[in-house]
Formats: sequence, C-alpha cells, structure tokens
Amino acid sequence: MFTGLVEELGIISKITQTEIWIEASVVMKDLGIKDSISVNGACLTVVDLKENTFRVDVVPETLSRTDLGYLAIGDKVNLERSAQLGGRLGGHIVQGHVDGTAAITSIVEDGTSWSIEFQIPNTLSRYIVEKGFICVDGASLTVVNCDEKSFSIALIPYTKDNTVLGLKRVGSTVNIETDIIGKYLEKLSTGDQANIELD
Repeated sequence: MFTGLVEELGIISKITQTEIWIEASVVMKDLGIKDSISVNGACLTVVDLKENTFRVDVVPETLSRTDLGYLAIGDKVNLERSAQLGGRLGGHIVQGHVDGTAAITSIVEDGTSWSIEFQIPNTLSRYIVEKGFICVDGASLTVVNCDEKSFSIALIPYTKDNTVLGLKRVGSTVNIETDIIGKYLEKLSTGDQANIELD
C-alpha cells in the first residue's frame, strides 16, 4: 500500500526490456529485497540491491499500461516505499481468510514472465476486478484479466522462484482470497445486515 507521497526522485542507471536499475538514496535506507516500491506510480518488487542502486523486474503488462517502457538511462522517476502501520505494508490488505479454491487452466510463458489463468467459482467472480487485488496461495497479486469464470495474473521470475506458484502446473489447485473491500461494499450496497449482531 502506498500513500501517493513521493519520497525522492531516483535516476535510471540501466534498463533492459525486462529490468530497471535505479539509483537512489532516501529509499535505500531500509529498502530490502522483496519490498514493494512505487516507481512513477507503478508498484514494483525490489529483486536486487547494491549500495545506492536497486533493481526491479518489469513484465509486458506493466510496460503496456505505464510509461516505464519509454524510460532511458538518466531519466528521473518518482519513488515511494510502501506505507507503514507499525511496519511496511506491501501488496494489499490480506487477511489470510481463504474464500475458496481455483484451478490453474493455463500457464503461458510471456518473455521472461508467465501468464497464469485460473478457473474460479461464480461465487467469487463478483469480487474480482481487472487491475484489482487478488491473493493466490498467500501471495498478493494483481488481476490482469477476469470474467465470471476466470481471471489471470502476470508472474515475474522472482515471484516464480520464491513462492509455491513456481511449482504449480496446469490442473493444480490454489487458495484464493479476494479483496476485503469488495465484500464490504457489496454488504453496504445491498443493506444485508443478517450477519451483524447488535448489542
């Protein structure tokens, strides 16, 4: 989670089709590998750190939705670390309350990333929105596409190598937790008070 308050301007020191290296100072003070960081408003994962430089991976979906693909060496970017509530909160609000399971129906390599599609029960599809949050086996991910029967995510190499998602195959089952905000909004909009106990 971020606040939208830019902490500093970083400088692109190296860039490829799949990776960006950024020189920084303020955010480096307590930045760690696996931390989320906002780069020009795009939440990316820190996958490597040097004394004054960090590296993030970028996937085709990120490049198609942002201006990161147009960056060049020497360009400046806005940087912000994840928000703190007694500690850094990367990803999104995950409760650890599994809503159900989904089956992997497709794994397609897309350059150095993987597009994974999941078949979901109709009871969960209403809580899943394009570019919304989704928790898959405890990993906070972004929904790339969705409909009433399925959704897909883009998996970067770091996540593939450091979570159980890298071990999954077509037909594997995963635990799904949808974004809690959608559930609250649905309850408020329908006026369903059946499960609320009043003193």
